[in-house]
Amino acid sequence: MKHLAPIILTLLLAASCSNRHHPDKMIFRYNESAGIATLDPAFAKDQSIIWACRQLYNGLIELDTALQVQPSIAKHWTISRDGLHYTFTLRDDVHFHNGRRVVADDFVYSFRRITDPDVISPGAWIFHDVQSFNAPNDTTFEIHLKQPFAPFLAQLGMVYCSVVPREEIQRHGKNFRRNPCGTGPFRFQYWKEGVKLVLRRNDHYFEQGLPHLHAVAITFIADRHTAFLEFIKGNLDFMNSLDASYKDELLTLDGQLKEKYASRIHMHSTPYLNTEYLGFNMSQENGNPSLLPPHSSLKIRQAINCGFDRRKMMRYLRNNIGHPGVGGFVPLGLPGFDTAAPYGYEYNPQRAAQLLAEAGYPHGQGLPTLKLSTTANYLDLCKYIQQQLGLLGIQVQVDVNPPAALRSQIGEGKNAWFRGSWVADYPDAENYLSLFYSPNRAPAGPNYTRFSNPQFDQLYLRARNATDPQERIALYRTMDSLVMQHAPVIVLYYDQILHFTHKIVTGLRTNAMNCPDLRHVRIAR
Repeated sequence: MKHLAPIILTLLLAASCSNRHHPDKMIFRYNESAGIATLDPAFAKDQSIIWACRQLYNGLIELDTALQVQPSIAKHWTISRDGLHYTFTLRDDVHFHNGRRVVADDFVYSFRRITDPDVISPGAWIFHDVQSFNAPNDTTFEIHLKQPFAPFLAQLGMVYCSVVPREEIQRHGKNFRRNPCGTGPFRFQYWKEGVKLVLRRNDHYFEQGLPHLHAVAITFIADRHTAFLEFIKGNLDFMNSLDASYKDELLTLDGQLKEKYASRIHMHSTPYLNTEYLGFNMSQENGNPSLLPPHSSLKIRQAINCGFDRRKMMRYLRNNIGHPGVGGFVPLGLPGFDTAAPYGYEYNPQRAAQLLAEAGYPHGQGLPTLKLSTTANYLDLCKYIQQQLGLLGIQVQVDVNPPAALRSQIGEGKNAWFRGSWVADYPDAENYLSLFYSPNRAPAGPNYTRFSNPQFDQLYLRARNATDPQERIALYRTMDSLVMQHAPVIVLYYDQILHFTHKIVTGLRTNAMNCPDLRHVRIAR
């Protein structure tokens, strides 16, 4: 009868979001409105996939709550003085969910799979500068780079770099997406796509005593307001971030929990490595008249930067969730962020009016209407900016697009002025400044503004190769200052993570990458 136990647990978990049917089990319940397309870490591009895969897989290293690199399957490592050779010593007590022990050759296979052009993994760029992967023995794994890249170790903490078993990939092929097998604290149990995903505790997890939870149950309610009501009713244990449909119900204008919820709900806040911005297309190729002045005028871009009050925008439209973007492009929460930056833009309508006049458009006279492309989720912010700039004589037309269509248009360079955001792939300012390196020009890279500056490019290459952290930070700040001086972007705000849990939930950990760690969670039902 022993073999029936997993089946019975599956049926119990699948039956309901509530723990009322199995009060002796600690089951952590959250909703994923965006859905989950795959459980294969090679395709963990979206936050919803990353969160689920974090529970199922491990890599060589992990990032702690302060974004510092910590051991995971690798016990320790050495990096050669020239920054080209990484040698990892692996634990010998880590097993896949199928029972087989992890060896160094599994990392060789997993990383080569990411770079396999037939797999088409969106994480292949991580290993662009890798010369080779080697496994001299079962517990030694080596990576050799073509050129030094200081943030490389932190990149290995991305879910793409999880270890997977060759035999399970060969067995399931493309169906590995719904038959995952990793080493993580939870193992796959049940998935009815679009309805519910259940992950069960891995009783043989290598971190002794973890996890405390018996299972994780994920629902896929698409309507965020409905999911919010389920959380308030106690049918969900966790809620990530805010939606406009309920933010004023939950929070005060100052971003605090309203009194009626404060006694039973806990709110945890931390900086989020996400910069929200408006970008200008700096390209004037192909004779596209929409990309010629005034969009290409530095003074116009600077006038717009000075022409609206970010602090008031954050208070009244965001309930002070986030920090006004009055500094550079590198966000709060990274070592490259300069709290006393002499660059960036504060609200200064007098300066904006002066810049307009110097550009040849006093009080906006003769200035063509500027079209700002955005999505419905950011319409309120864009209309606020439209109203504020209108007081200066700058007329703005807000063009609302479906998210996928806007991303495609931006990549193809069809938008002269657009709303964008950049969430960190790894915790290093280089990841943000890469958006302005000219060889990264879209659509092949993330330089969506098509910004090109030889001085910036030289500094960027120096920073990539610099092994001294303080030297890199100094270079990052110089580069950030240069970007703000040329103003290819208008920084709106640096985002903030809000996690809501019922007070019966303890031990939830997170960091500025917004990836909850469930290993230490307990629930007192």
